[in-house]
Amino acid sequence: MNSPIRTRGTWKSMSADDRADLTTRGLEKIFDPALRESVLEILDDVRENGDAALLRALEKFDGCTVAPDRIRVQPEEFAAAREALSEEMIAAIRDSIASVRRFNEQLVQHGDWSFETEPGVTVGEKATAIASVGLFVPSGKGSYPSVLVQLATPAVVAGVKNIAVIVPPVPGSDGRVDDAVLVVADELGISDVFRANGPAGIAALAFGTETVPKVRKVCGPGSPPVACAQVEIQRFGTCGVMLLGPSESLILADDSADPYLLAADLLNEAEHGPDSSSVLVTDSPALLETVQAEVEKQLADLPEQRAGYARLALGTNGGAVLVDDMVEGAEVANAYAPEHMQLVARDEDAVLALIEDAAEVLLGQNTTISMANFVIGCPASLPTSGYAKVSSGITADTFRKRMAVAKSTRAGLERMSGTVVAFTRHEGFPAHELAVTRRLDR
Repeated sequence: MNSPIRTRGTWKSMSADDRADLTTRGLEKIFDPALRESVLEILDDVRENGDAALLRALEKFDGCTVAPDRIRVQPEEFAAAREALSEEMIAAIRDSIASVRRFNEQLVQHGDWSFETEPGVTVGEKATAIASVGLFVPSGKGSYPSVLVQLATPAVVAGVKNIAVIVPPVPGSDGRVDDAVLVVADELGISDVFRANGPAGIAALAFGTETVPKVRKVCGPGSPPVACAQVEIQRFGTCGVMLLGPSESLILADDSADPYLLAADLLNEAEHGPDSSSVLVTDSPALLETVQAEVEKQLADLPEQRAGYARLALGTNGGAVLVDDMVEGAEVANAYAPEHMQLVARDEDAVLALIEDAAEVLLGQNTTISMANFVIGCPASLPTSGYAKVSSGITADTFRKRMAVAKSTRAGLERMSGTVVAFTRHEGFPAHELAVTRRLDR
């Protein structure tokens, strides 16, 4: 039997192409020319035809016929969803929202600021919420109320006034939207929920339709077509996006790790879908060998579809990399820049100090990725495909913008005038110079 974890060899022996194959996962799918062409057709259809294009996309891609007045989820559907959901699940939703809310309330406490940079001159920032945002919650491979918790709670805490949610219908239904997702929206006071196919829904948020409002920023994880749609709408200059692609994780572990728990954690993100990626980096060949056998055992406990996803995530898309030591392991982690990272090491603090490029780092084997996904409260909607090198997870700050605020006294103007004049003369802007010197002459 083939090993479930693809062993990619030692980091030092891997060629540049081999390293790129590991670290650039998923990006080629998002930027595939054929995919881009098909997505652009959907975007143009929605931009030109609005609701009619949304309905066409639902019928073509989701196999359901929906009346125009059912694009927006109706109040009675929220009530029915709450009735259908177990009290246990409703309690879990409330616990998850509360944890994410507490984390983000700490962020917004540090809002406006100012200080006197020199006598007579005060500078600072004022933080304001983005006026409207659109949130995409995937549906194709399962029910993901946790995604809406992670996206919408920070937006609510940030003070966004208009929040629109796009959810593709439950597969095989007549257009029904997932009950748990509707309950999350209801708990957060969000009523603008719309059923739409992924790329078409992204277009609707960007351009607006007769039913779906146009928003200023869009975010939410999804398949390559959804990610591609988010990339493409930026070309129209209608709204900003934050790209969230397929799920991925990297675990950096030395031989102090429990291989039984390590296998469970590798499978955590690996079961998401066929485009997920799960990577183990270790300096212990013996640990890798034991984990290989343990993963094979634990795969038997998963449903066939999830086990299939996991084999792809650990085989084709991810795998294992051997390193000489944990310092080199940190180098691999930074090169990969994972969405989710777990660190298991004797000298945890020393290794953590070496990690610069990861969307989140979970320390030790009592801190599982699933805990971070659902209840810890730190962001779990995180940059993927290496974007952790340049961006962070979704928090209240994602939905706020900052405007600079400054004020100068006459003394400050006089002190800074020489610097202004020097620059204006060098760069050839006489009106800039006169805006200062005319004040000094009065």
